Amino acid sequence: MVFKSLATSLFIPNVNLNIANQAALAIVRVVVGIMMVHNGFDKLENVEEFATAYVSYIGLPFPIFLTYVAAYTELVGSVLIAFGLLTRPAALGLFGTMCVAIYHHIKVAGLSLPYLELSAIYMSIYLFFLANGAGLFSVDALIIYWIDKDAFSAKAKQVMNLSKETEESPSEKTTVNS
Repeated sequence: MVFKSLATSLFIPNVNLNIANQAALAIVRVVVGIMMVHNGFDKLENVEEFATAYVSYIGLPFPIFLTYVAAYTELVGSVLIAFGLLTRPAALGLFGTMCVAIYHHIKVAGLSLPYLELSAIYMSIYLFFLANGAGLFSVDALIIYWIDKDAFSAKAKQVMNLSKETEESPSEKTTVNS
């Protein structure tokens, strides 16, 4: 029972039952996930240079270690976001890396929008996924459905195409029962 409630709170998305919204959310998740992957690879191409230019520059300890942490957070986290698997933990890690990136940009260039723009956009998107989860078209939603078939309403199951049944409205129930 404890596992079920913990899993539900970790995986279940905030649900908007509009198919277009769920499809758009899935598209944003996949695009953002794919676009972030190269950042992790870029860090791994020259770890020492990144550690010196970015991590040491802002005064963080263990620059080589933290460069690897950032790189693998971006590599693994972005793939998880794209699939909608462990979305909230992945979004938390990616949100953290973007906060550090924004701090670096502010330290280098002040509040210059061209420097802050991309990191701020990514940070906002990861904050959204941290708060809302991956949506109905995700591996997280399938995991919740597998763990607890009652976690979603009949309409949510229908949007996810897991159920062909339609939920009757209260007025239809009274009409049928009369």
